[in-house]
This record gives sequence, C-alpha cells and structure tokens, in this order.
Amino acid sequence: MSRPVRIAAAAYPFDWFDDLAAYEAKISAWVAKAADCDLLVFPEYGAMELASLGGPEIACDLESSLHEVARHHAARDALHARLAAEHRCHILAASGPAFPQPGTRPVNRAVLFGPQGRIGHQDKQIMTRFERESWGVAAAPGLRVFDTPVGRIGITICYDSEFPLLARRLAEAGAEIILTPSCTDSVAGFMRVRIGCMARALENQCVVVQAPTVGDCAWNPAIDENRGRAAIYAPPDGMWPETGVVAEGAMDRPGWVKAEIDLDRIAESRQRGQVLPWLHWPESAASPLD
Repeated sequence: MSRPVRIAAAAYPFDWFDDLAAYEAKISAWVAKAADCDLLVFPEYGAMELASLGGPEIACDLESSLHEVARHHAARDALHARLAAEHRCHILAASGPAFPQPGTRPVNRAVLFGPQGRIGHQDKQIMTRFERESWGVAAAPGLRVFDTPVGRIGITICYDSEFPLLARRLAEAGAEIILTPSCTDSVAGFMRVRIGCMARALENQCVVVQAPTVGDCAWNPAIDENRGRAAIYAPPDGMWPETGVVAEGAMDRPGWVKAEIDLDRIAESRQRGQVLPWLHWPESAASPLD
C-alpha cells in the first residue's frame, strides 16, 4: 500500500503593495504555480509584506507594522481558504502577528487551510532574542497536531525547530510531517534552522519541510535581510536519500521546491530502518549521568 503526498515548499521574496488586490494577486499566482501539489508551505513572517499597505511611515516602524499586518488577518484567511478550496489542496499560510486579546502582545501565528476551509493554527513556542528583546512578539505555549487527508501534520516555526523536545512531542502525538516556516537574516541563522530540521527528521524518522523567506526588504527593519533555501528532509536511514535531503532549491533563489513522499514509508522507517532512533529514543532519557 502507498500513500503518496506531493509537497511544495516556498522560498518566498517580499514585495511592496499599494493595495490589497496586489497582495491577493501575488498569493494567487504563487498557489497556482504549486497547484499540482497536495500541501503548500509558505514561510515565517511572510505576511509582514502587508505592512506596506499602511504606507512608508508605518511599514518602516517595528510596532506599527505589527498592527498593520494583523489588521488584514480576516482578508488573508478568506484568500487562503478560497485558494485551498479552488485548487483542492492544503496550504500553510505565511505566518504573521496575531493579537490574541486586545491589549496583549502579538504572537507569531501560522494558519493551516484545507479544501474545506480553515483547519487551525500553530503559534511559535520559543522566541528569538530579536522577537523578545526588540520586537515584543510573545510566545504562546501549546502544540497541535492536525489530522488531515495529506497526513498528520505538526508545525515548528523557525527557532522552534532547534529544540528537539518540541518536535518529539509532535511526533509522539502522531505527526508524520513537520512543517518549518522560517525567516533568517544570515547564512548562520538559516543553517541553524536547516540543521535543526534535518536533526528532527533523523530523530523522529519523519519528513520535515523548511520554507524560508529570501531576498532583501529595505523598508521594514524586521525583515530587511533574508537568507535561505527551501527544502524537504527525511531520515537518512536507508529508505530515503543518503543525504537526508529529498529535494532542495538553490540558495536565496525564490520559487517552489517540490517532492512526492510516501507516508507509508515513514511508518516503515520507524519499524525497519537501518537505525531506529524513533523506537530507541526512550533509552536516551533513561541513561543515567555518572
């Protein structure tokens, strides 16, 4: 038996928009280019380009840009729900600021959509120094696994991928595919997330999808520089590519990276791989410190 799923990971550049229609046209064109896939993954903070709708003064201000982007959340949700229904696919929309309650600090939220509409959201768990010290974006503890026709999906947003226990909890709760939207302003930052994604795929013998922002964006200090490449990773355990890289794009080049995976191979890896870190994980917790 085979359960094939075709996945697309975006290496996504920022644009300036004079109106919401221009943003909707861009997202619609991107989704159309990956409409041959079942699951489309956009990056962390990709929604920040909507700050341009407030004009230069708001777009260049850290605090004002958060509120401007959050102001358009209903329109964004409606757009992605429509596109998921139109193309019969699942879409992880680019994450962005969301204010859980009036007067609270924003969280960094990624929303998952399917053909039937909005499925749910995942908020970032652990904030980077920039988010907590300069930007005031807050953590929102609580992990979710989404049981969908394209697999059981967990989400670790960027920095979250660098903490093994987060992905482990998702995998133990049934996640087969872990989506990692990212936004990094240096090669070192990108590599930290890449290494984290590959390690999480190895440890949990699952598929991990990294979708980064790329290119420069001089008009907003939060997203001014972006480095990365989109990729789809798997455990190098004998049933997948020896490098653990199923597919990857060129560094800093915008576009989609696509691959077909067999969900049944994930279960097979966990049972019959050359190594079995998924099965043997409890032994690492039980090993005493002398």
